[in-house]
Amino acid sequence: MIEPYQAVGLIQTIRGIRRREEIQVNLEHIAHMVKAASWLSSMDLPVRLICIPEGGLQGFTDEVLDLDHETYAAECAIDIPGPETDALGRLARQWKAHVIAQAKARHPEFPGRFFNVGFVIEPEDGTVILKHHKLVPLLPVEHSVTPHNVWDRWVELYGANLDAFYPVVDTPIGRIGIMMANEASYPENARGLAMNGCEIAYRGPYPAPGVMSGMFSVQNRARALDNNMYVLAMNLGTYYLDSESTTAIDTFSGGSQIVDYRGQVVTEVPYGAGSTWIAGTIDVEALRHFRATAQWDNWMKDLTTEQYQLIYEKPVYPKNLYLDRSPYRHGEYQEEVTRRQIELLQQRGAWTPPSSKAGS
Repeated sequence: MIEPYQAVGLIQTIRGIRRREEIQVNLEHIAHMVKAASWLSSMDLPVRLICIPEGGLQGFTDEVLDLDHETYAAECAIDIPGPETDALGRLARQWKAHVIAQAKARHPEFPGRFFNVGFVIEPEDGTVILKHHKLVPLLPVEHSVTPHNVWDRWVELYGANLDAFYPVVDTPIGRIGIMMANEASYPENARGLAMNGCEIAYRGPYPAPGVMSGMFSVQNRARALDNNMYVLAMNLGTYYLDSESTTAIDTFSGGSQIVDYRGQVVTEVPYGAGSTWIAGTIDVEALRHFRATAQWDNWMKDLTTEQYQLIYEKPVYPKNLYLDRSPYRHGEYQEEVTRRQIELLQQRGAWTPPSSKAGS
């Protein structure tokens, strides 16, 4: 039996990096935050899960400054496992808690490239027990390669199955999966995790426009409700662009949440400036009981999959986009991908073009 426990999500001030060694500054800050959050939160129930937000190690310098992909891969991306995950492993052992984190990381099969990788570390000896390669980056600006971008080679390496794209790890505190930031904008990614057994889904930060409009909260609650799983959605705190910056900017606007398997908010931190954390109770046995006994709103038992397959019969987004080239820069992506995708949906009749161009 898994007894109820506390999960902690850091809402962390970060400094973007220009060189790999600058990650150490963020790691030191994380260690201080974990100490404060774990000590105070454990006054309620034992802390058994600590989540470090996407961007917590490196920031988003490659995206904000439209950096060259191969240069960032060489100078800033990490290896998993490596010194950075070893440092987080020591925290997992010290606090006797599983740790979930993220980093832009290299892959030995794709020289000169980096992926956006979420990972889980166990507390017994601090090793990485799950790696998830982000499936949908913030497409107009994020330069990370995805499995779909290199589809043919990815399937050759890992197969065309749920584990290849939606890995879930079975742990003593429940079955954990990862959907970072923009991945949860698409319901299919949460469903893929759930169909592979996920009970606790880590969700990375969302930028300010999507938090201010309510998108972040709607998505968190919907993904949890749709799939009867916990969603741990911690946003970032204030952001210094790099080590030389003297003024921080709150580019994420708060809105951190822990949502339960019925889509109800367990805890919420509405503000974002500074460094703090969110903590809430996870009751995996209650989730499992609900899935096994509910008659209506344990939705997945009612999926008519043959019917839903018709929705996805025709491909939409092009696969293998970066199999033979590095990712587009911002302007190129707008012209070569975004514009063409809109035209494709209009040509198919899924979207009706506006009567006149905006601004005309």
